[in-house]
Amino acid sequence: MNGRVASAQVAAGAARSGGPAALWRFTRPHTIIGTAASIAGLYVISVDALPAVGFADALGNLAWTLLAGFCVNVYIVGVNQLEDVEIDRVNKPYLPLAAGELTTTAARRVVAVAFIVPVVLALTQGPVELVAVLAGLAVGTAYSCPPLRLKRFPALASLSITAVRSLVVNLGVALHFTRSLGDGAWSVPDPVWALTLFVLPFSFAIAILKDVPDAEGDRRFRIATFTLRLGAGRVLQIGLAALTAAYLGMALAGPLLLESCQPAVLAGTHLAAAGVLWHMAARTDPHDPSSFTAFYMGVWKLFFLEYALVPLAVVLG
Repeated sequence: MNGRVASAQVAAGAARSGGPAALWRFTRPHTIIGTAASIAGLYVISVDALPAVGFADALGNLAWTLLAGFCVNVYIVGVNQLEDVEIDRVNKPYLPLAAGELTTTAARRVVAVAFIVPVVLALTQGPVELVAVLAGLAVGTAYSCPPLRLKRFPALASLSITAVRSLVVNLGVALHFTRSLGDGAWSVPDPVWALTLFVLPFSFAIAILKDVPDAEGDRRFRIATFTLRLGAGRVLQIGLAALTAAYLGMALAGPLLLESCQPAVLAGTHLAAAGVLWHMAARTDPHDPSSFTAFYMGVWKLFFLEYALVPLAVVLG
């Protein structure tokens, strides 16, 4: 990472230091928001598919599911930070562990609680949520921890992130809601299948794009990312192609296949989001960590937005 950028980020982290602030940054807030947006959007879609259930009828179920999702997310990003302290001191010196704002002991306690709580909750919420929670925890552990440490292998690393974000979250959460709120049948609403297909390339793009600003530390610690193998510019092109395919697929095929969605809303909003994506990409320098990080966080915002766009089309349909 550029020295001036790293120094600025360390200074910013120091300025925000303190217990609650450090803990909040330890959770990697953009991933937390992504998980919360996913669960809330899937709740809306699932309830809309259940005529006997109103949106306000199962808010307690939604709240417990959000808490479980929050904890699984904290466990995954927390384990990653515990295993990557030395790498983060190069790539992300503003993170609490790398910056010395959070002790290893405290971080381990947070991670332990984040493991136990969702398992206990899932045991009371039914088998679907239990399987989803255990799958998320297992993949998160395999991604960061020896002996597997899948992040060392770019294809397996991207598949791990893609599997959790697309399959475990979308299908697991939707099945949990439809089974627990409906008649117990194994059913996934069509818009959830569409979201799952959309998030497959989207999550893959997130998985490969996240490593572009981290090339220096990954090279030093021999983490063979796609960025190091193919170059930052090529990875940006691949990520942009995957994201564009997701948007065009939803905009063109969605209105034809999803009878429960308002077609003009579905097509129009996704074409507009694709336009925003290309506008951001045109202003991005893949060789400038600060510029690329801004683009990457913009991609996350588009991910958040997706779980508003599809539920909106469903409600209006």
